Amino acid sequence: MTYTDVQFLFIFLPIVVVLYNLFPKKHRAKVLLLASYVFFGIISKKLIVYILLATGIIYGCGLWLSKLQNKRDNILKDAEKEQKKEIKEKYTKKQRRVVVLNALVLLGILIVLKYSAFICTNLNSLFDVLNMSFTIKVPHFMMPIGISFYTLQAISYIVDVYKGKIKADKNIGRLALFLSFFPQIIEGPICRYEETAEKLWEGNRTTYIGLTQGGQRILFGLMKKYIVVDRVNPFILEVFNNYGHHNGGMIAAAMVLYTFQLYMDFSGTMDIAIGVAEMFGVKMPENFKQPFFSKTVSEFWTRWHITLGAFFRDYIYYPISLTKKCKNLTSAGRKKLGNYYGPMLASTIALFSVWLCNGIWHGSDWNYIFFGLYHFTIIFIGRMIEPPVKWINKKLKINSEAFWYKFLQIIRTIILVFIGELFFRANGLKAGLEMFWKMITNFSLKPIINKTILDYGVDKQDFIIMGVVLVVIVIISLLKEKGINVREAIAKRNIVLRWSIYYLLILSIIIFGCYGIGVTPLDPMYANF
Repeated sequence: MTYTDVQFLFIFLPIVVVLYNLFPKKHRAKVLLLASYVFFGIISKKLIVYILLATGIIYGCGLWLSKLQNKRDNILKDAEKEQKKEIKEKYTKKQRRVVVLNALVLLGILIVLKYSAFICTNLNSLFDVLNMSFTIKVPHFMMPIGISFYTLQAISYIVDVYKGKIKADKNIGRLALFLSFFPQIIEGPICRYEETAEKLWEGNRTTYIGLTQGGQRILFGLMKKYIVVDRVNPFILEVFNNYGHHNGGMIAAAMVLYTFQLYMDFSGTMDIAIGVAEMFGVKMPENFKQPFFSKTVSEFWTRWHITLGAFFRDYIYYPISLTKKCKNLTSAGRKKLGNYYGPMLASTIALFSVWLCNGIWHGSDWNYIFFGLYHFTIIFIGRMIEPPVKWINKKLKINSEAFWYKFLQIIRTIILVFIGELFFRANGLKAGLEMFWKMITNFSLKPIINKTILDYGVDKQDFIIMGVVLVVIVIISLLKEKGINVREAIAKRNIVLRWSIYYLLILSIIIFGCYGIGVTPLDPMYANF
């Protein structure tokens, strides 16, 4: 059962909303928790034990940290001034051990389930190259849906307790609901404790505004899913699975269509998840902010999968940048390379770590690692050439704020993103490299000109329908980019116009949606990562 299934939309969700509002306020959070575990149990069955284990681990570690903090504070009250620094350092070390233990256990479970087969396979390949007769048996584990997402949420909670940003929660039910809330469990967004935990546990009644606004957001996500994502899938499958039979033009078309398919699927799922949360009075963080209007690849990744980027920034990039060794490296770099390039030495180490982790997080294959390092390289080069580009613009009197200049920056960024997504989707790194090479050496628009592109599951009408939806989304994105809240604008219209828009969305899904006999719906794509 996924968020776009009939069972979820017309059976599970309505039942949960009704039961939630029938119960007294003090019991509504328990209804949500039970519904979340039922949902998780349906899609992962006995693997629910892993999220229960993760909840127990962070609950125990959180209380452990709280106990150490209280003990430290009590000792500090009666300590002499010269003793306070020593006491703080002593208890900081103790707390760090708890954080490290928590991270090792949670990440250890994730690594074993998700990466052990990849690690063993590559070790066996290495042994083969070295002519060693030793072979490791490759394990295969069933992996619970959403483990990559809730593991990061669990780690962020413990780190924030350690930093003193939040207090350790003594209510295990509230902590369990924060980790397992069913709209976020498949693909996120990756929420912080302070963003959703308290609101989830309040149990406020569903309001008319929450119901209609949430429903509106769900419909928008369903439109993306049913009209675009499933419709274009046959073509993408054909080209990526049989790229040897197609020229560079077809591969480029599949690359572009896959990027938009991924965006529609992921952002559409986020629309549904956020819309469902709104029905229960919970505001989850946005995960997309018009990424295709970005002028650099670095900016793109502050607009795409925002919560994952924020996690890597706050829990990997900053901690590495602020280590003593990196600070010393920055100081030394400033003296020799100046105020711009000097700090880049340390920040590049942190940036490399972030993008290596980003690639590994997405999947256990070399193309994902390549995907991460590709983006690291692009962003690093962008930072390196920024000063000379500014100097050239100044010398040539080029206005970097001019529309044409920004437009070219956006086009360049989109092309670089397309290339990255080619490797992301390819069936392995070798396939990605071969497809990229074909695009360069065997590019031809012949399949588009002679219309053979229409022979692979997506016909002319399909392209027209998808084109119309893309235009609508571009218009909405442009309005949002200009600071216009489209949802609020619709909500302020009279009831006739407002509901006409809602019914137009519903009818577009019913009439133009790709579903029914002969259609294999695509599971949420990011659930695999």
